[in-house]
Amino acid sequence: MSAILPFLLTFLALSQAQPYSDDPPPPSSTVCIVGAGIGGSSVAHFLRKYSPDSSRATKIRVFERNGVVGGRIATVTVAGETFEAGASILHPKNLHAVDYTKILNLKVKEPGSDSLSLGIWNGNDFVFKTIKLSCNVPLIDKLLKLPITNTLVSLVNSALMFVRYGFSLLKMQNFVENTVEKFLKYYEGHDSRPVFETVDEMLQWAGLYNLTTRTLQDELVDAGLSTSLINELVTVITRVNYGQSVYMSGLAGAVSLAGSGAGLWSIEGGNWQMAAGLINQSVVALHLHEEIRSVADLGDYYELNSTKGKSYKCEVAVVATPLDELDIQFFPPISIPERKLQHTHTTFVRGLLNPAYFGLKAVTKIPDLVGTIEDPNIPFSSISVLKKHNEKESSYKIFSRQPMADTLLDSIFSVRKETIRINWAAYPHYHAPEVFAPFILDRRHLYYVNAFENAASTMETSAVAAENIARLILSRYFGKVIVHSSNMSASSQGEGTHLDL
Repeated sequence: MSAILPFLLTFLALSQAQPYSDDPPPPSSTVCIVGAGIGGSSVAHFLRKYSPDSSRATKIRVFERNGVVGGRIATVTVAGETFEAGASILHPKNLHAVDYTKILNLKVKEPGSDSLSLGIWNGNDFVFKTIKLSCNVPLIDKLLKLPITNTLVSLVNSALMFVRYGFSLLKMQNFVENTVEKFLKYYEGHDSRPVFETVDEMLQWAGLYNLTTRTLQDELVDAGLSTSLINELVTVITRVNYGQSVYMSGLAGAVSLAGSGAGLWSIEGGNWQMAAGLINQSVVALHLHEEIRSVADLGDYYELNSTKGKSYKCEVAVVATPLDELDIQFFPPISIPERKLQHTHTTFVRGLLNPAYFGLKAVTKIPDLVGTIEDPNIPFSSISVLKKHNEKESSYKIFSRQPMADTLLDSIFSVRKETIRINWAAYPHYHAPEVFAPFILDRRHLYYVNAFENAASTMETSAVAAENIARLILSRYFGKVIVHSSNMSASSQGEGTHLDL
C-alpha cells in the first residue's frame, strides 16, 4: 500500500432530531472514552490528529477498569522472556499500526531466523508434518541453522505443502489477497472516502459486506479450494487465530487467513505500547482502575458514573470496549444485537512436551507448531514453541476453548516448571449472516467502536473503526473542516509456581 496523499475535505454537521444539536458546540467540550485498548487510544489519537486546533478547547478522558492500558493486548513474562499474551501479530499492510510505530518511535521485533515446523494433529496422529532439522551436537546444530540451510528447508516444506494441497494453495492466496485489496480502501484519502454512520454501509462501500453473509467454508468452496486444504490447513489457521471452525463468517475467516502469511510483525517489548504511546501523546486524562457503571443522557451532556463513586460530564461519549459481557447501564436504554464472545484460554508453560502423548519417541520429533483439526475430543487448538531455552526446557503457548486442567497438562508435558493461564473474552463468536450493532448508539453523540468487531476483530480493524468514529464525532458534533495529511503484563514467576490471570 502506498503512502496516503495529502487531502482536503469539508465535514458538514449532520442535522439532529434535538433542537440544540444545530447549535455550535461550546468552546470547551469533553469527550469521554470508555476503554484504553487499541480502539479507545486510536479514537483519542485521531481526534487530536484531525483536529489539532481542539487540543486545548476539548478535554479527552479515557477510563480503564484495569490498572494498565492495552485491553486485549498484553504480555507475560516466562523464564525472564516477554511474550505476547493477547493480540500478537500485525500484517505488513496494517497501515495504521505501521504509522503508529513510526510516530511513536517503536521498535519492530525482528522475526526469528529459524524455519518453524508445522504438524497437523487429528488426536491420534499427525496427518501432515513439515520437516525440521536439529541435532544434539552443538557444532552440527549450528550448521543446520545457517541461512542457506533454512532456505533449503523452507523450499522442501513448500514442496511438501504443494504435494498435499496442490493448486488450492494458490487459490487460497488469491482469496486472501482479494480481500486485503478491498480492505485497503479504508486508507484512501478523505476526498474519496465518506464518513460512515453504520457498519453495513462501511462494509458495502469497500465491497466486503457479502463476506459477512456467508460462511468461510462456503466462500472457500466457491473459490475452488480442496476439501483437504479446508479441513486441515485452513482449519488449523482459524482455530489458532480465532478459536473457531471454518463455519465462521467469511470476512473474519479471510482476516484469519491473512494472519498466517509472510511478513507478520510485532512490537519489541509488547504491542500494548501502541495504545500506551497514543494515549500519552493525545493529551488525555487517563483514569486507571476506574470502571464506568452507567451512562445517562441528560440532554446537553452525558453523565458517566464510575465504580469510584465519581460522576463525569461529557458532551460526547465513546464506548471502546465490547459491551457483551459488561454491565454498563444506559439511560435511556440502548439496543444492540445479542452476540456471544469467543473465550480463548491461553496457557503458557515452561517445561518440556511429552513425546509419548503424540505417539513419538523423542521431543525433537514434535513440530514447533502443533495445529489441530476440528474435533471435540481434541482438548487444545494449538501448541507452539515460543523459545527453546535448552535441551530440557522450552517455553510454550497453548490455545484452547476450555481451561487446561493440571491433570491434562501433566499428560501433555513430561516437565512443567511454570504455568500461566489467561482467559480472554477475545473476539465475537462469528456466524453468518452477521448482524451489526450501530456506530451511533443513540440519535446524538454516544458512539460504539466495537460495533465493527462483528466483521473482524484485530488490532488494525479496531484502529480503522476508531478512525471512522473520530471522523463521525468531528463532523456530527464539532462540524469540523479537516485539512490534514494522512500518513499512513504479567510478572515473571519463580521456579515451580503457577499463576492464573
